Amino acid sequence: MRMTMAMEGAALKLAPPGPFRPNSALALASAAASSSSSRASFRRLSSSAAASSSSSVLADSDPSASGSLSLGHLTRPDFPILHQEVNGSKLVYLDNAATSQKPSSVLKAVLEYYEAYNSNVHRGIHFLSVRATDEYELARKKVAQFINAGESRDIIFTRNATEAINLVAHSWGLSNLKPEDEIVLTIAEHHSAIVPWQIVSKKTGAILKFVDLDGGEVPDVSKLRGMLSKKTKLVVVHHVSNMLASILPIEDIVQWAHDVQAKVLVDACQSVPHMAVDVKALDVDFLVASSHKMCGPTGIGFLYGKSELLTSMPPFLGGGEMIADVFLDHSTYAEPPSRFEAGTPAIGEAIGLGAAIDYLSEIGMQKIHDYEMELANYLYESLQSVPSVRIYGPKPSRNINRAALCSFNVEGLHPTDIATILDQQHGVAIRSGHHCAQPLHRYLGISASARASLYFYNTKEDVDNFIEALNSTVNFFNTYK
Repeated sequence: MRMTMAMEGAALKLAPPGPFRPNSALALASAAASSSSSRASFRRLSSSAAASSSSSVLADSDPSASGSLSLGHLTRPDFPILHQEVNGSKLVYLDNAATSQKPSSVLKAVLEYYEAYNSNVHRGIHFLSVRATDEYELARKKVAQFINAGESRDIIFTRNATEAINLVAHSWGLSNLKPEDEIVLTIAEHHSAIVPWQIVSKKTGAILKFVDLDGGEVPDVSKLRGMLSKKTKLVVVHHVSNMLASILPIEDIVQWAHDVQAKVLVDACQSVPHMAVDVKALDVDFLVASSHKMCGPTGIGFLYGKSELLTSMPPFLGGGEMIADVFLDHSTYAEPPSRFEAGTPAIGEAIGLGAAIDYLSEIGMQKIHDYEMELANYLYESLQSVPSVRIYGPKPSRNINRAALCSFNVEGLHPTDIATILDQQHGVAIRSGHHCAQPLHRYLGISASARASLYFYNTKEDVDNFIEALNSTVNFFNTYK
């Protein structure tokens, strides 16, 4: 068994590459006469071929002009990691809800920072520091524009979405919650959206109230609306469930919450990478997301907060960068966003996130969303064909959309056993476990599930390979029964 991956070095002076290259697209088009020959061509692609041109035509391309290749086929050449073998098989990466892969343009942006202008930000007047500061703050502007925030200062860089939620909990929460105040959540929330509020509720006496699922295995928004009252101070909800694939009507939830003067925090980790998210249109008070799920580096996420809320909140962490003046007996604090970014930030990671946003924006979030909806239905329908399979979450229909992921179990088999054989015998990467959603799993009467999750660089061939491998895995275990 062997694993190979070809990666090319990057030059210091780099023009921002687009999401796909005309040269590679033409090569793919000529190899796409059949799905089998197309798959064979991808096995032979190298990262150097994927980066053969720096111009982008994807946003304006006509599918018929490129052999009707899908978005997945067109963008795959930009992701070096996908072009390798794992345990003797072509890698099929279906664990995107956990983390996404990174295009060459993001890898090069991070490398260029460390090779060309590595320096601390906001603190130096020399060339390297000034350039690093400019690029770091430009990344903040890109995030603000990407989600249509009013100003870049409404964006706080954090280590991840978990830290962003903790920031709100320990800054806004400890300052505003009192005994008998209520926080409304759903049982389908990620642990990161539950645990911080458990900690804060113990300190403040606030009460957590949870909404369960309706008959379609979607958080019951009608019950949520009925729970809201003058006691409600905060609603914490996901936009897209990382297990159920359900999509909540955030605009409605925000309106109901605001009707009772409550604030709303949205966990958008599974929506910002996959669809256009407009914080102004949604009117959310807080929103969090993670870079690593949207083609960016690990170790950085962001919090969006309305300006008036951020300005009223005390610091979460103390130290350098977040101060205005320090005296021996007291300190004064900087305005947001600096107030919430103590110490040296993740500079290279922020710059990489900015490059990821450039990449996604060139493709177009609506194009990504439309393609993933097609993939989502194909995955769901294909998975239904597997004997004794149980898929969790809503059934797709004309009125119900699912995100491009499926959590499932196969009767009589443990999900970790399934995931292990898929990896070791077929090179298929999926997730198994509780997906940081133990309360939801307990509600469904299970301890764990398997999960296949897609992104725009996946293809229907990936789904076909997964289903073929899953059927083979089920048959493998059945021979021992």
